Amino acid sequence: MFTKLKRLLVKSFKRLLLLLIVTFVASSLLLVGVFRYLPVPITTFMLYRHLTDFQDGKDFQAINHHWVDSNKISEHAFAAVIAAEDQRFYQHQGYDTASIFLAVESWLDGGRLRGASTISQQVAKNLFLLPTRSFWRKGFEAWFTVLIETFWSKDRILEVYLNSAEFGDHLFGIAAASQHYFGISSIRLSRKQSALLATSLPNPIIFNVAKPSAYMFQRQSWILHQMRNLGY
Repeated sequence: MFTKLKRLLVKSFKRLLLLLIVTFVASSLLLVGVFRYLPVPITTFMLYRHLTDFQDGKDFQAINHHWVDSNKISEHAFAAVIAAEDQRFYQHQGYDTASIFLAVESWLDGGRLRGASTISQQVAKNLFLLPTRSFWRKGFEAWFTVLIETFWSKDRILEVYLNSAEFGDHLFGIAAASQHYFGISSIRLSRKQSALLATSLPNPIIFNVAKPSAYMFQRQSWILHQMRNLGY
């Protein structure tokens, strides 16, 4: 009797697990398919900001964000984020193996272990995942990165990235950032303004575009130099 019950439970568990896997795959394919064409109104990372506010006992603060199509974004903004974040963006398929090997080699030589996250990976994390560190999170990140690279064009990935990246406290997207920091629309961003915004992307809470540090101005110059080298 016990053996029969055990087999029944195992069979039920397998069915449930299969159902969960199929549901996850189908829903993730649907989301990626929908966002291939439609604006992304909100991301998981934006919701996470509200969650951390609640956990810290802070009052509700609205997210400053609104979507703009790529034809309303300055070409300098696209160039700046590629130069700053992912110079091999148009060459890799979601993972920049060359940068990963260089980062590991530098770490083995005694340097600081630096990240080699591509723009595609960052889009996957911003849209669908929480900023936690775990084996499972990395697995989900890999899955969504592959889906995005498979079903979206490179230009679409950049468009979504610039519309979902965090540029300040509760400030998301290039349109809101352009208006907040410079009082202009995103299409009017200059090379220097775009490069300065790109300096904040590693951590916009620390790297405040409204009060740029000496390091940020130094990195802005480096990004402008890289933009020229890359032909932008």
